[in-house]
Amino acid sequence: MWSTGEPADSYYAVRPECTDVPKSRFKIRAGKTLSARKWQTAFSPEGHLDIGKTLSRIQRGGIHPSIRGEVWEFLLGCYDPRSTFDEREQMRQRRRTQYARWKEECSEIFPVVGSGRYITAPVITEDDAGSSDADAIAATSEIVKELTSRGPLDKKVIQWLLTLHQIGLDVVRTDRTLVFYENKENLSKLWDILAVYAWIDTDVGYCQGMSDLCSPMIMLLEDEADAFWCFERLMRRLMMWALEYDPDLFDMYEESDSASDKAEGSKGRAKSIRHYGKFERENMKNGAGTEAPLPISVFLVASVLKDKSAKLLTEARGLDDVVKILNDMTGNLDAKKACSGAMKLHKKYLKKAKKT
Repeated sequence: MWSTGEPADSYYAVRPECTDVPKSRFKIRAGKTLSARKWQTAFSPEGHLDIGKTLSRIQRGGIHPSIRGEVWEFLLGCYDPRSTFDEREQMRQRRRTQYARWKEECSEIFPVVGSGRYITAPVITEDDAGSSDADAIAATSEIVKELTSRGPLDKKVIQWLLTLHQIGLDVVRTDRTLVFYENKENLSKLWDILAVYAWIDTDVGYCQGMSDLCSPMIMLLEDEADAFWCFERLMRRLMMWALEYDPDLFDMYEESDSASDKAEGSKGRAKSIRHYGKFERENMKNGAGTEAPLPISVFLVASVLKDKSAKLLTEARGLDDVVKILNDMTGNLDAKKACSGAMKLHKKYLKKAKKT
């Protein structure tokens, strides 16, 4: 049993030469933090998870690092809390197979994927020419020659190849103070996941900073495919997960195999209001379920604009000034203040909507 106030830093070893790394503010608190024992008791004999009870404990004291990965799989919607142990195992195997297919597809185009290596130099230019960068992996030039010798490359392939070196540049900078990433295999695993994701999600592709979001998945989930799916779900639910948690979230992600499954699955699923996050609870209390409610993002934007309204009115002399002021906000927002303001605006909106 861990003692009250035990720091969690020991679970993420820092390289000895990195002496200026800030200490974690999270402390493991006995009786409040979700422990492995409490996590196990939250499941029924069949494997159904009491998500409401689990969320309540997480809100009080967080999650113990030893179980954080498997808990996140539920919080991010990888698995339905109402599923059984057997159902989850079957789904896990299907997803691992699907990830292996995608990875093999990427490897056929660019064999560095899945090879235990990664790249940081451009693979190809806009003109479909190979990189002449001396730091490129030795085999890269041959790979590019092979690709271009088959004729003009598909637009999707070109776009994907153009992102691979950017992924590599970000990967080598990600959590570099941690001992975990001294192992090149872990860097390669992170690069592979981001490369595969960029291949399958052409709308998002890869954006700088995604490596930082994916990194915890690599550290907490041993299987690469499991880490990929956790990251994929995180990307879907990036916007304000905690405020609008819905116990039916899993149904938004996974289509049932048949209409009968849907009909059967919808029976007897009485929703407890305590299972929802603050945003959804307000919607339910005020009868906003009759039509699709406005997303929390609308109120977040309104909250930020309201907070900066004085600056916009006094300093903006045209559209260019407005754009500049809004750009300056990026990275300087107080998330807690913005969320609090969004909830206040949401409450006012619901009151007015109820009157009309």
